[in-house]
Amino acid sequence: MAYFFVLLGIVFRLIPHLPNATPVAAIALFGGSYLDRRTALLIPLLIMIASDLILGLHSLIFFTWGAFLLTGLIGLWLKDHKTTPNIIGSTIASSLCFYLITNFGVWAVPGSWYPHTISGLVNCYVMGLPFLRFSLLGDLAYVAVLFGLYEFARAAAVRFIPLKRSI
Repeated sequence: MAYFFVLLGIVFRLIPHLPNATPVAAIALFGGSYLDRRTALLIPLLIMIASDLILGLHSLIFFTWGAFLLTGLIGLWLKDHKTTPNIIGSTIASSLCFYLITNFGVWAVPGSWYPHTISGLVNCYVMGLPFLRFSLLGDLAYVAVLFGLYEFARAAAVRFIPLKRSI
């Protein structure tokens, strides 16, 4: 399953999509919720490393990679707190963390488009709001698909696969 998620994440980062609307955060949340700790934290990093090597490395890699690592940690918390409100809240929290971390990176890197002042930082966050909208909508949609399909498949398996009975 881990290989499937890595491949899925890479493909969806490479095909045309709305800005920041990829399943990487959803995969990180899902992985944290259902996979072992090491695998859950490696999957989003492998997706980002492989796809960034194809798309081209950039000055924000440590900010984006770090944001997805944090999303994986949120998913690990979610493992023991899996309810629909917590899944939605974790998705929103991870989208906001990604926005805050990566926009801080846009402002902080040398040669930034924004002056290294409080005003420049605020302007960077304001200009990043359209990207937050796409991230949030994409994350919510991909989380709904991943968690929904998994829970549907699990419920179907329990219902349709007979349990072994001891004689």
